[in-house]
Amino acid sequence: MPSSNRKQKTENRKLVAPEGLRLPLVAIVGRANVGKSTLFNRLTRSAQALVADIPGVTRDRLYGTVVFDDHRFLLADTGGLVGGGEEEMEAMVRRQAEAAVAEADAILLVMDGREGPQPDDHEVVDYLRRTGKPLLLAVNKIDHPGREAGLPDFYRFGITPLYPISATHGLGITGLLEALVERLPPVEEIPVPPGLRVAVVGRPNVGKSSFINHFLGEERLLVSDRPGTTRDVIDTPLKWEENDYVFIDTAGLRRPAHVAPGLERQMVLRVFKSLARAEVAVLMLDAMEGLTHQDSRIAGLIEDEGRGCLILANKWDLVPKDPQIRKDLLGQIAAGLEFMAYAPVLPVSVKTGYNLKQVFPLINEIHAQSCRRAGTRELNLLLQEIIQKVPPPRFRDRPLKFYYLTQPEILPPTFIAFVNAPQGVPNHYRRYLVKQLRERLEIPYAPVRLFFKDRKRRR
Repeated sequence: MPSSNRKQKTENRKLVAPEGLRLPLVAIVGRANVGKSTLFNRLTRSAQALVADIPGVTRDRLYGTVVFDDHRFLLADTGGLVGGGEEEMEAMVRRQAEAAVAEADAILLVMDGREGPQPDDHEVVDYLRRTGKPLLLAVNKIDHPGREAGLPDFYRFGITPLYPISATHGLGITGLLEALVERLPPVEEIPVPPGLRVAVVGRPNVGKSSFINHFLGEERLLVSDRPGTTRDVIDTPLKWEENDYVFIDTAGLRRPAHVAPGLERQMVLRVFKSLARAEVAVLMLDAMEGLTHQDSRIAGLIEDEGRGCLILANKWDLVPKDPQIRKDLLGQIAAGLEFMAYAPVLPVSVKTGYNLKQVFPLINEIHAQSCRRAGTRELNLLLQEIIQKVPPPRFRDRPLKFYYLTQPEILPPTFIAFVNAPQGVPNHYRRYLVKQLRERLEIPYAPVRLFFKDRKRRR
């Protein structure tokens, strides 16, 4: 394997601030079962270095964010491409790849190095080449030297150089990313009005546009009972009690199986882009329906992007006034969103105005806590107190030792704990540390990120 197979660098990542920026988009294209999803997961998880997955949350994501060194870009998984003939291939390209490819700044074509080139692959390559966009060919499943013998077969497509990788084992990923970011355009600055940027997201017809119109005092955004009325991401500046805000209204997110291959897939992409440049997210639910599976999926997107979040249970005026029913409903929402328990849940009614006066104070507080930065001395005093209160467990017959704690980032507050055996820190102790940091730093509404690193590897 080439020297680019060294471990992907995560030591010195810096997030690009979302304010006024449009991130480049890369579309992953390829047949089914070539490992696109594995590659997608590896690349997008690397953007959240060492952040543990939360059990019980299904995230069949179509879009993700990748951070590599000081570069940041969006990644779109286009679904499997199969071809049995010109008409079938053309239909599948149009249905599963055209939307993402049309908006992409670069295309990452993935093929199976174990199976070798397949019939009709030339048609896929010709289609992608006609877009005129940078095209990289990653040959996946090259996870031992014997498989490299088949690489020359892939030169028939005329795409050079080839990038042999193993998405499962992380081999070749750094070299692929280095080549990819070289071909991406620079991050584009977008003129945006001043103000705290708030993305309003949720399923169709939960009242997102009506919510924004309430504060505007006018029907500036189209409101309809028909799901999917909002087809674009709409930035709406407004002033509330002398503070400036930019509300980003988005199309309703549906289950992937219900997302039409063209227009609605682009709508989902725009929603994801809106989260990428927002500072706070407002997730609107339909209180009458309670928490649905799709609500949890949308919350997972917000969690993945590390955005502080306010959850609004709208249409509260339609919920029976029985105190126990209302208590149980809020409990069901909180239990279903336990993985983002830091997000406050507020019952509201856009129709009657119930509780809406609490929205902006909560948004401001969520943003302030997400921007909280603690000094190194303060953090290390806290760390000593925290581990003395509950000592860390042993790992492989030796005690875990925490050396020091730093905070390199805000939005969200991101902490790095240097420890003698990062892989030995169990999830329950991670949760304990995060909980203590939230309590002691007084940031209960912030989506805290905690990384573990080995001090010996710091050079």
